[in-house]
Amino acid sequence: MKERTAGPALLILPALIALGVFFLYPLLSMLVSAFTDPEPGLGNFAWFFGEQANMQVLGRTFSTAFWVTLVALALSYPYAYAMTIAGPRAKAVLTLLVLVPFWTSLMVRTFAWVILLQDTGVINKALGAIGMGPFSLIRTQTGVVIGMVQLLMPFMVLPLYAVMSGIDRRLLSAATSLGAHPVKAFLQVYVPQSLPGVSAGCLTVFISALGFYVTPALLGSPTDALISQQIFTQVNGLLKWGRGGAMGVVLLGLTLAMIALLAVTLRRTGRKVTG
Repeated sequence: MKERTAGPALLILPALIALGVFFLYPLLSMLVSAFTDPEPGLGNFAWFFGEQANMQVLGRTFSTAFWVTLVALALSYPYAYAMTIAGPRAKAVLTLLVLVPFWTSLMVRTFAWVILLQDTGVINKALGAIGMGPFSLIRTQTGVVIGMVQLLMPFMVLPLYAVMSGIDRRLLSAATSLGAHPVKAFLQVYVPQSLPGVSAGCLTVFISALGFYVTPALLGSPTDALISQQIFTQVNGLLKWGRGGAMGVVLLGLTLAMIALLAVTLRRTGRKVTG
């Protein structure tokens, strides 16, 4: 009996080892360096919270992640909804368009946006043809948001589609047959049932956007750097591992706090709905 119960546990041992080596060890090393390098204490955190520039970078990082999440949700919700009502062929095409970015390198897609967003790029030329622009899209926060939205949209579309595909559309027909306006029926019947997909997609996109480095570095300006770029500067440029670790710990702590707050909010909302 002991051998039978130990067998399945051994199957996950390689995954646990990989998790420890590639995730837990770097995380603990960052945590230790934040409190010990160059000397033990809270000096790195005092430096971080004492510099106004660091607070601006932290706020810019969260605001950028917020706008990326909001724009991705606005674009992904109707796209995922269209996937649920499309026919088999159209659904296959829409699904393929979502999955294609996973088959292309992030660097390649980001460099493509560099070409598209430059002052003499395709987008500005197209806008100029209709009497608009040119706009400064490269080396701006707008360009960063555009690039990050395109890269992260699949992580919003897929959770939304997974939830929306399980919603019974006959509920909308029932609501309209009882006298509800189609728009009101959609907002009050369909949208609440899709909220689990909305929360899952928003959480995934928001957390991923907080740690982006390549896209802000290539599409953004050094004066509008995000915290990932500042961590790279501290560690790779200035060799201040303690300060870089402190910035990483602050970002991780705030992210975990937001996840906990979201979990509590969703739990309370679920209780109110069921109550």
